[in-house]
Amino acid sequence: MTDFIFRIPAPSVEISGRTERFAVRRIFCVGRNYAEHAREFGNDERDPPFFFTKPADAMVPSGAALAYPSLTQDLHHEAELVVAIGTGGRDIAAKDAESHIFGFACGNDLTRRDLQAVAKSQRRPWDMSKAFDESAVIGPIVPGQSIAPEAAIRCHVDGQLRQNAKIGDMTWPIADVIAALSTHVTLAPGDLIMTGTPAGVGPVARGQSCRVEIDGLPDAEFRYTV
Repeated sequence: MTDFIFRIPAPSVEISGRTERFAVRRIFCVGRNYAEHAREFGNDERDPPFFFTKPADAMVPSGAALAYPSLTQDLHHEAELVVAIGTGGRDIAAKDAESHIFGFACGNDLTRRDLQAVAKSQRRPWDMSKAFDESAVIGPIVPGQSIAPEAAIRCHVDGQLRQNAKIGDMTWPIADVIAALSTHVTLAPGDLIMTGTPAGVGPVARGQSCRVEIDGLPDAEFRYTV
């Protein structure tokens, strides 16, 4: 057996009501999956879903106190519903997608918006604007629960409401997102899918707190230290 020269911590998320934890394998994110959010950035909401990733160790639990990220003066919140995959598969049909879901959580896809703008203008990848350290705040996962289309998704910064929409406002519903993503990669247990953010994204400054709420799920919140 090979002995490794160092140990890499295994990222994991709390499971609501259980002592076991959900081991995180990969984090996939869906871009522009709410029409109003697509329009606020000048994009066509009819475009098919596209995906980017965050490293698993970018995940931080709800309640964390975080250092403000480097190299940015415009850090944005993006409230998202997170789907936790419990059963893997490839080329999953939308009608079968529900059977692959372990549970759901609240999430926040933190974005260095100024770095993203530069990357877009230079036609370069978004990685350093999306996949930086502590860029995915994930609340406890609630297993075995469906999310109704009328469930509200909200984001507050220092108690001020910034984002307020319904899960049913997604351009591509959860089942379609899973089906589309599974044509690109073989999904596996431990994968998380952040399913896109509604309109109203905006900055979170040093010293501010941010909370994502989705009806029926525990909140995902954090604050930036000064």
